[in-house]
Amino acid sequence: MDDVWAANRADGRIVLSVGAIGGRTRRRQLYEDGPLRVRFPNAGSGALEAVMVNTAGGIAGGDRHDLTISVESGGALTITTAAAEKIYRSLGPAAAIAARFSIASGTRLSWLPQETIMFDQARLERRIDVELAADAALLMAEAVVFGRSAMGEAVTQGAFSDRWRIRRGDRLMFAETVRLGGAIANKLAEPAVANGGIAIATVLAIPGDEAMVDRVRAQPCCGEVGVSAWNGLAVARLCAKDGAMLRRDLAAVVVAMGGALPRLWLN
Repeated sequence: MDDVWAANRADGRIVLSVGAIGGRTRRRQLYEDGPLRVRFPNAGSGALEAVMVNTAGGIAGGDRHDLTISVESGGALTITTAAAEKIYRSLGPAAAIAARFSIASGTRLSWLPQETIMFDQARLERRIDVELAADAALLMAEAVVFGRSAMGEAVTQGAFSDRWRIRRGDRLMFAETVRLGGAIANKLAEPAVANGGIAIATVLAIPGDEAMVDRVRAQPCCGEVGVSAWNGLAVARLCAKDGAMLRRDLAAVVVAMGGALPRLWLN
């Protein structure tokens, strides 16, 4: 039975490296495995936009996705997803997502996937590791929605673990781990957690400064947004009552922090 279970799990992998050639960012290496694919809709511009596609239509318990992304030689890369990623109910093991980014000197990476939607009793362990050159630029936005409220769904039970580690040069610059488990709906209802909100996001920018903070604070928002800057980075935290409100706030914050919205965000 264990062999049957393992054979039905999705194991996806992407290895992508890009670099500037003649003033335009181009692919240098692309490896795709399992249900994961990458498409490039804007081949004519200086920067490159990559769209990740999960042909499985979602992630279930025991599935694994591994991403290795490198930006080299003056490249500028924006990565998004074709749709919100759905994490389905698990019968036991957690789904796992591991993303590793290497951003070379003089390059820029914007990691702007669409929302991750957690279903009731879903289990997800995600790990993001970034190696950033001293003069490279990074913009990251990750949003999580616990249940589709428009569909009458709620995440009463589940597990979510999100670990970020960002190194600039040889120095650990940013480290945090977020965990929500057990009775997630009850925990999100607590005033000190999300005060009833079900949609959360983090946006991180390097370099970041107080001018960036002021731009974010000037945005009219539907939910709650807090932002601060220290040691050359800026971080915004967002919380909203539903995914639609979060999406509107997230788009405004990304632009205020120097990002350009992927075209799929605007459809």
